[in-house]
Amino acid sequence: MSGVHASPANITTIAQAAERLGYDSLWTYERLLRPMAPLLPGPDGELERIPDVYRVTFEPLQTLSHVAALTSRITLGTNIVNPLFHAPVVLARRYATLDQFSGDRVVAGLGQGWMPKELAAAGVPLKHRGAGFDDIIAAVWACWGPDPVEYAGRFYAIEASETNPKPGRGDTPIVVGANTDGGIDRAARIADGITPLAWTLDGAIAQATRFRATAEELGRSAAALTVTAQTNHPMQPKPISGDRPFLAGSPRQLAEDIEQLREQKIDGVLFAFPPSDDLDTQIEMIEKLRTLAPAA
Repeated sequence: MSGVHASPANITTIAQAAERLGYDSLWTYERLLRPMAPLLPGPDGELERIPDVYRVTFEPLQTLSHVAALTSRITLGTNIVNPLFHAPVVLARRYATLDQFSGDRVVAGLGQGWMPKELAAAGVPLKHRGAGFDDIIAAVWACWGPDPVEYAGRFYAIEASETNPKPGRGDTPIVVGANTDGGIDRAARIADGITPLAWTLDGAIAQATRFRATAEELGRSAAALTVTAQTNHPMQPKPISGDRPFLAGSPRQLAEDIEQLREQKIDGVLFAFPPSDDLDTQIEMIEKLRTLAPAA
C-alpha cells in the first residue's frame, strides 16, 4: 500500500487480511522521490507530475520486517527495489536478515528503475544503469555464497571476508521487473524470475515465452524459473463495462483474466489496490477475488 492513505495501521490490516484469506504473497516497492517537476505525459500529451499514489511510499524492507512479525506464512516480496541505490554488501545483508527473521519467506524483486532524478539523488550516473545493475546483482549473489566472500567487478569490489547473515535457504530468490526484450534476456541470465507488466494477454504470453526460451538457450531449466504478471490497474468494486484493459476491473473480471494466465502457465499475478481509505471495501474485494480465483 502506498499513497496518501498509506500508514502502518492500514498496512497491518491489509497484510493480516491477505494471510488470513490464504493469499500467496505480499509485495511492496521502493520510490525515493516524488519530484515536483512534471515528468510523465498526461491524457492531453502535456507532462504531469508522477501519480499521487507515490506521495507516501514507506521504505520497503523495513515495512516487510514489520509485516514479517505480524504474519507467519505469506511470502514477502519487493517489486521493485533498485539495487543501484544501495551498496551490494548492505543490500545483501538486509535481505538475508529479513529472510532469517521471517522464516525463509523473502523474494527479492529488483529492477533498474526509470527515473533519472532518483538515480541522481542516489549518486548513480545514468550511463551505469545497465552494467551497474548486472554488477551489483553478481555482488549480492557472492555475498550470499560461502565464506570467505571475494568479489571484483566493474564497479564493486569485496575483499576476502566473511559476510553474514546468509539467507535461510542459502539464496533468496531474485526476480527482475523486466518489460523490454533486453531486460527479459538479462533476467533469463541472472535471475530466478520476472515480474513484467501485463498490459495484454498476448503481451504477457510473449514475455513469458521469451524469458523461458532464452533461459533454456543459456542452459538453464525454465521449469525452475517463475513469471509473475503484474498490473498497475486498481481493482474496482464494480465491473468495468465496454472495452476493458487486461487485468483491470472487478474481482470477477480479474478472476477471468487470472484463469487465462493460468492456462498459459503464468505462475502468479501481482495486482494493485485502489487508492482508497475505505479498508472495508478493499478487504471485501480481496476476499471475493480469493473466492473466485482460489489458486490466486
